Amino acid sequence: MLFNTPEFIIFFISVLAVISCIKFRRFQHLFLIGSSYFFFYFSNNFLITLLIFSTLLDFYVGKAIFTAKDKKRKKILLISSLAGNLGLLGFFKYADFGISQINNITESLGIPEITSLGLILPIGISFYTFQTISYTVDIYRGKLEPSKSLWEFALFVSFFPQLVAGPILRANHFLPQLREKISNNNITSRLRTITIHDASLRFGISLMAIGFFKKMFFADNIAPMANEIFNVPYGLESFSVMLGAIAFGVQIYCDFSGYSDIAIGAATILGFHIPANFNKPYFAVSPVDFWRRWHISLSTWLRDYLYIPLGGNKKGNSRTYVNLLTVMFLGGLWHGASWNFVIWGLMHGVYLVVQKLITNQFPSLKNSKFLKTRTGKIISILITQYFIFMTWLAFRVEDFDALSYVLYKYVIWDFATNATLEIISHNKLPMILIIGFFILNYISYKRNIVKLLSEIKIVYWTGILFGVIILILLFYDLSPEEFIYFRF
Repeated sequence: MLFNTPEFIIFFISVLAVISCIKFRRFQHLFLIGSSYFFFYFSNNFLITLLIFSTLLDFYVGKAIFTAKDKKRKKILLISSLAGNLGLLGFFKYADFGISQINNITESLGIPEITSLGLILPIGISFYTFQTISYTVDIYRGKLEPSKSLWEFALFVSFFPQLVAGPILRANHFLPQLREKISNNNITSRLRTITIHDASLRFGISLMAIGFFKKMFFADNIAPMANEIFNVPYGLESFSVMLGAIAFGVQIYCDFSGYSDIAIGAATILGFHIPANFNKPYFAVSPVDFWRRWHISLSTWLRDYLYIPLGGNKKGNSRTYVNLLTVMFLGGLWHGASWNFVIWGLMHGVYLVVQKLITNQFPSLKNSKFLKTRTGKIISILITQYFIFMTWLAFRVEDFDALSYVLYKYVIWDFATNATLEIISHNKLPMILIIGFFILNYISYKRNIVKLLSEIKIVYWTGILFGVIILILLFYDLSPEEFIYFRF
């Protein structure tokens, strides 16, 4: 069930209508669990059993870790949780990829190839697996008490707004919200009064509207231009490659951040707070800054549960560089069973290492007055984004030879323009949208558009939302594009 379909709209309104009529919070939560399982089954069918398995495994393992007195037993229990979760993730996501790589090696030796298993990738497995792993790890570290009931933990794992493509929730953030008592001021009580004047409710609706706008107006209408450029990448001019990288970079940002906005907005309307997953990443002034702004729930997860346990930056510079490369390699592999994602991750790893090397060699740069000026920031942003958009080539171009070609053209300019101008001439709408995106992105950098929208007078707010809906419908082709991160 895609967010950008009438089925989801009907589903969400139905959930909202029913839950606003339920008096007791526990029953609300039980209904949300049932709704979440229905949502997941609608998308994944029988693969819902994997979600249920992870839920049961980590609920009972978490309790056992908390009550265990022996440290060795705690560690064994934690390993069992990691093995169960990563085993499922590895098997369904990487088994066929591993078989294909073995076949590539054995083909030259004349060894018969291994038959592919033909596994279906369970939607959302990368996200809910990381959620349940963080839960058991935090209990093991003594930072979290286990969930008080199975239904509470099940809702944490399966909460439908973010189930399929994040953001990745943390138990210490979400579980306390489930334990809050109903008051006359909570969101569901306000819903029962059938009013949209409340700031929180309006914020949620505004955020969902912006999410739909990003996906259905920007991402889906820019996608044909990116596809045209990269479907046949050989022979592309340098400026065509750069244009394609920018188009795909805007597309994937609007696609994924649009999903996150819809998820966070839906959760807000239902009375839950989910942390932001993006913070204007194309205004990042360095690779480190980019990962503080892009897919924040994943980058912080990798930091807390992988980078820091590996030693972080506490074991010398050489070890820090290795840790950065390792984390980004695994972060790339997390995105999918393809060497493209590995290359993408390693490129980011190299960027982070280079930044670390530069700051280590020139510590005065940290306090440079020039870099804090407007000119310095603009230069930093342009240099950073040049390299960030280059990584999107590895994310988008699957063929290795083609990838090598476009990377070469991206770095070594040929200054030819004829083909690029032709691409621009018959992609006027995508070009207008790309320019419009950067203008709106700049405005949002200065002002919080969502907050501003949710606080204006109800008449203006309604008019703006109506205008957004009209724009979406005008360019909606009745064949909704799947969200890019559904593939991961």
